[in-house]
Amino acid sequence: MILNDGENELSEINVTPFIDVMLVLLIIFMVVTPIVTSSVKVELPKAVSEQKADVNKPLIISINEKNEIYFGTELVNADNIGAAMQEKIGDNKDNVVFFHVDKVVPYEILIATVEHVKKAGYSKIAFSSKAN
Repeated sequence: MILNDGENELSEINVTPFIDVMLVLLIIFMVVTPIVTSSVKVELPKAVSEQKADVNKPLIISINEKNEIYFGTELVNADNIGAAMQEKIGDNKDNVVFFHVDKVVPYEILIATVEHVKKAGYSKIAFSSKAN
């Protein structure tokens, strides 16, 4: 209990030592972080075996300004898009299907195509855009 001139208790917490400790820790972390994150350059050996060419081949469905639907480079109907996808990639439904759609394509055609793809069992759908 600290008493001042008027014999009243002083109930303030002295935070100066706490601030000093925090500043020292901040300086330590600022100095140590670049040292920890630097890595050693290592030249890795090349693998002898080759991977299959179509292991991670992206599934791309394109709709052009004429409302024509392409799966890869093959022209397909919206109704038979599921069959075309099944024929090319089999039962692997975990692949992401990318849509490249022209900006003048009506929204109804895009949504109908997405619904046909969903009915075929592909639930991972992504829309691509052009970066500026």
